[in-house]
Amino acid sequence: MPGFHPRIAIAGGGPSGLALGLLLSRRGIHTTIYELRNKPTPEELAKPSGMLDLHEESGLTAIRECGLWDGFQAAVGDCSESTRVVNPDGVVLHTDEGELAYRPEIPRNALTNLFVQNVPEDIIKWNHKITAVRSARNTTTGVTEITLDLGENGTATYDFVIGADGAWSKVRNLLSDVKPFYSGAQFITVTVRHASTNYPHLVELNGSGTLNALGGGNGLMTHRGPLDSIRVYAVVSTPHEHWVAAAELKGKTAAEVKATLLGDDKLFHKWAPQLQDLLATACDEETKDNPGRKADILPLYMLPVGHRWEHRSGATLVGDAAHLMTPFAGEGVNLALWDSLDLAHVLAAVPEAADAVAWQAALEPRVREFEEAMQVRAQEKAEETVRNMDMLLSENGAEAMVNLFRMYEDMGAARGTPEVQ
Repeated sequence: MPGFHPRIAIAGGGPSGLALGLLLSRRGIHTTIYELRNKPTPEELAKPSGMLDLHEESGLTAIRECGLWDGFQAAVGDCSESTRVVNPDGVVLHTDEGELAYRPEIPRNALTNLFVQNVPEDIIKWNHKITAVRSARNTTTGVTEITLDLGENGTATYDFVIGADGAWSKVRNLLSDVKPFYSGAQFITVTVRHASTNYPHLVELNGSGTLNALGGGNGLMTHRGPLDSIRVYAVVSTPHEHWVAAAELKGKTAAEVKATLLGDDKLFHKWAPQLQDLLATACDEETKDNPGRKADILPLYMLPVGHRWEHRSGATLVGDAAHLMTPFAGEGVNLALWDSLDLAHVLAAVPEAADAVAWQAALEPRVREFEEAMQVRAQEKAEETVRNMDMLLSENGAEAMVNLFRMYEDMGAARGTPEVQ
């Protein structure tokens, strides 16, 4: 972009922010990414993490356009696309080998590593926390300027800022007064490493992909991962946002939390012995691998379905900052990458400008169109996510999930192709 070069910042170095930075750099557009975390080490990125299933119309398309397809292909394989569904009695109600859809699973850490290795190193500012975002019109030039307060790192001013800074976005505060609210569910995350060697019976129970044990409003949802691991998410339905304090679990290790999870009739006390064994072993192994560390228990938050904001010059949002939702449709990272892909196209299409005022004038209608399209598709996916959460965390969640799979199978059979879940 010869002549005038706009000052563009990306708040947040998660998949969405890193993807956008890479997409823009490939188009010769310079950005600066601010990420509050330190740069992850190779040892940290090698650890087990959540698995992300990428979808063709969104995540996979973005990966290809980022030029990362070969690296992506090399990073998948720890978790197959096979699925098992069982009820709390341990009865298997459904199995498949992933034939219902093509949605390859990649560890979140591996996806992060893929981006970190390919985004130009000089555009990422690690350990830079954004504490506030301000907008003001420059009285001399007439341009709208967005200033980032970076705490001990000072301030930085830009012509355009993209909020890819997640659930509690500082950039969103500039555009909307809406805050995330508690969804009614809590996730307890524990991991069994080297499962094939140490716990072959759990590998047989889990299979090579995912296991969904659902019922009574709760669930055990698992997946395979790096280091021959089984990651277990114990999902607890509760109206108490501060359930950890209410259940007197604050500061306790996973091994200590185990007693509450397995001793409460409303949780997993009456579940099948093999499912209790899976949860108990994962809790114990988590504490064995991380002595003294408090259990990873997170309340799930979401933005209102159909969240919108009045367009404002100089800033926009992508990913969770724009449309935070629970993980029950697997759409979060896919929508985030889709947002980044579309916004990269928007920024690349802005014609050359003489100055910041002209550049913003050309950009603004394009960003309005981008936001409208993003908000429409996000609302559709958020509605699906809410339906799925209500279904999976119902009294008969396993049966409801099987019925959903059968519907997909019937739809695929009618079209003559597998139906995407």
